Amino acid sequence: MPAQETIETIAEEAGQWRRHLHQHPELLFDLPATSAFVADKLRSFGCDEVVTGIATSGVVAVVKGKAGAGRTIGLRADMDALPIAEQTNLAHASKTPGKMHACGHDGHTAMLLGAARHLASTRDFAGTAVLIFQPAEEGGAGGRVMLEEGLLERFGIEEVFGMHNEPGLPVGSFAIRPGPMLAAADRFVVTLNGKGSHAASPHESRDPILISAHLVTALQSIASRNVDPFDPVVVSVTYLAGGSAAALNVIPEQAVVGGTIRTIDARTRKAVEQRFRDIVANTARLFEAQAEIDWRPGYPVTVNDPEMTKAAISVASDVAGADKVNGNCQCTMGAEDFSYMLEKRPGAIIWLGNGDSAGLHNPAYDFNDDAIIHGVRYWTALVSGRTSAAD
Repeated sequence: MPAQETIETIAEEAGQWRRHLHQHPELLFDLPATSAFVADKLRSFGCDEVVTGIATSGVVAVVKGKAGAGRTIGLRADMDALPIAEQTNLAHASKTPGKMHACGHDGHTAMLLGAARHLASTRDFAGTAVLIFQPAEEGGAGGRVMLEEGLLERFGIEEVFGMHNEPGLPVGSFAIRPGPMLAAADRFVVTLNGKGSHAASPHESRDPILISAHLVTALQSIASRNVDPFDPVVVSVTYLAGGSAAALNVIPEQAVVGGTIRTIDARTRKAVEQRFRDIVANTARLFEAQAEIDWRPGYPVTVNDPEMTKAAISVASDVAGADKVNGNCQCTMGAEDFSYMLEKRPGAIIWLGNGDSAGLHNPAYDFNDDAIIHGVRYWTALVSGRTSAAD
């Protein structure tokens, strides 16, 4: 391999790609500039196949090894940004008001591009690497859409792997666990329909503000009294609306309560939904009001295959050293649409340390470019290990 194509040099250039993507964030499936940038790079690397337009703006590249037959494995990176106004004041800060890469998808994309360049240059592996650049992870279920459009079957993917940066985890470190890695996240909006009145005559009302206060409190009993304490459940009410600050002497007709419920067990997820519905209906009935429930199922639990987790730990240990790999980290109550891919194929997602940065989805967040080389090394080593691994 020419000197200019060492992983170290590739990682340095990938940092430039990352900062370019950071300056030009795009949302959900509407990623024309991002997708074009990615596809152009992949073609310039000499990938065997570059396919665009999957799930509107997804890009998939195929790189075949020169060491003969072997497995076909998928490596996935998400590309979309968030509708957040950036507050980093960095030279490479977002140039698009109200949009920023606050979850590190710019870094994920740059690392997979770096791996693609290295793999296409060396081809020192058996089998086939399929590089998946996915749109709409941030709420759009882009991974599911890619599956619905035949991603796995079209490219013959047998195993699939993901990687996500983790603020607070030291740069150069990795963390993973077998089984549930991230939670399922469902959303709800409850509309409480009562009866309005003058604030001086509350007895003539069916006060939806009062009902919403009782409901918020009652919902917290789901995690504390209805579920085994060793089975994590998080119920968060994040939205309350009712009445008007311009009419403080009016009890309104209606109030709205919204939030999320997060679980890591499929059976618990169903049971919690039913308990939620019972609490809402009975709380409204107690106060002679009506409740309308808008239940919005979200991403399922992200479950790492145990054998694929062992393989990921082995690769990460080879790359970073065993002392820098936590193979039994805590499950997080965040959610990831990579879960859909792991429902269809064995695989695993791993955390990559982002160092002492602001948290994900924070306006002060920035992906740490020092992490890029570790991500590229992990991806390339994983391809070498898994495509030629014996059944």
